Amino acid sequence: MNRSAGIFLHPTSLPSSFGIGDLGGTAYEWISTLKKCDQSFWQVCPLGPTGYGDSPYQCLSSFAGNTFLISPVKLMEDGLLTRPEIDSFPALSEEYVDYREVDKEKELLFRKAYERFNDSDDFSAFCDREKYWLDDYALYKVIKNSISQKAWNEWDIPLKLRYPAALSTVKQFEYKDIRFHKFLQFMFHCQWSQLKAFAHNQGIKIIGDVPVYVALDSADAWSSPDFFEFDENCNPIRVSGVPPDYFSATGQLWGNPLYKWDFMKEEGYAWWISRIKKTLGLVDVIRLDHFRGFESFWAVPAGRPDAVQGEWVPGPGIDFFNHIRSALGELPLIAEDLGNITPQVIGLRMATGIPGMKVLQFAFDGDPANWHLPYNVIPENVVYTGTHDNDTTSGWFSNLPDDEKQNVMEYLDCHEADVVEKLVRTAYATPANLCIIPLQDILELDSSHRMNTPGKIDGNWKWRCTMYMLAQGQDKLDMVRTFTRTYGRLPVQRKAV
Repeated sequence: MNRSAGIFLHPTSLPSSFGIGDLGGTAYEWISTLKKCDQSFWQVCPLGPTGYGDSPYQCLSSFAGNTFLISPVKLMEDGLLTRPEIDSFPALSEEYVDYREVDKEKELLFRKAYERFNDSDDFSAFCDREKYWLDDYALYKVIKNSISQKAWNEWDIPLKLRYPAALSTVKQFEYKDIRFHKFLQFMFHCQWSQLKAFAHNQGIKIIGDVPVYVALDSADAWSSPDFFEFDENCNPIRVSGVPPDYFSATGQLWGNPLYKWDFMKEEGYAWWISRIKKTLGLVDVIRLDHFRGFESFWAVPAGRPDAVQGEWVPGPGIDFFNHIRSALGELPLIAEDLGNITPQVIGLRMATGIPGMKVLQFAFDGDPANWHLPYNVIPENVVYTGTHDNDTTSGWFSNLPDDEKQNVMEYLDCHEADVVEKLVRTAYATPANLCIIPLQDILELDSSHRMNTPGKIDGNWKWRCTMYMLAQGQDKLDMVRTFTRTYGRLPVQRKAV
């Protein structure tokens, strides 16, 4: 990879008139902004339909798209909605996502669009091509919606355990609603494909994200229970998490079902191959979340209140990546190798040849060997000031102890007022081939603009960027363009003479 740069901004955070960012006009404007800033990449979180806690890392499907992102304006342009219907959408907050209201109001619009939708050759082809996941996902959504959103492992036995007669009855009597969810997926995929094509035309590639785990309440777990550590009633035997560490005395209990890796290996990792292939149809590069889980993972007995009592269990290791490459060839991957990283995890990443991440907010603990320090970053790394799980750099610095603040300012040779800009500049200057900066850090926003606080149940994933913020931050976006040129990160096809 040539030296290059990009900006992290999840699509839900884009400005729009419909309570959440979408794939309409402002998404195209955002890509044009990236081009004007001489960026090469746009990084996003997973694009699936969100479930528990509205987290894109707890999706209802590893294959479906987040239909909240469907643009009503583009539906109107397709003749499926009218201008009065668009204009009647209530005024929701421009600064945060109210997921419940967005769900309710967009559902009303989408149902109107669906009533006007007629089957087309493209829709039929989509349903046939995506049948391997779409049929189960649409059925799962219909059942889930009919019983007050209960998780599938709380459904009545015939539906939970997928008795053919029970599923056949739902298919027979809920055909129209099943088709509705296929329609929504079709519209998401059409709108995203158009946006991706525009991005490519502007010289912008998209970095996506694949969480190592799937949500317990997901179409994946319901439709393929043999892949997971479930008992005879499809309840988890062990679940995911991370053990106690410096940041948490009780660890983090994520609660995702664990894979039966031996069974997946016998199947040639076919489900994973389909998952990665599908994601690469949506994005250009994949960030593998929680990479260390492929080397070994923390398994917690189901029902525990925290992650204290667990054990490290070997993951699939290099065999997994050899199978993936054998099926799909060399892949554009980034390893999220943060957290409790052992020599074995480092060895696996090096064996795969996948670049790892370095986060500058983790660098200034006073240890000269800290591998996040800018002078320890190597070209094969991807460098960030922070990620979606971190505080904004402004908020991070404000909350540091005085001695660590001093370490940062001495390293950056700056005063408190200049720390954010200096850290962004430093990220651009590192040897890392790729530099990604969250938009909040470019705009120097404080902690109130944080995207996610791990371990916090409510209030995450809601942050939105407003048009006012972008207008007020134009000088900072210009600064990024200058850094891109100064530190040799111009797009190859647009390099200055």
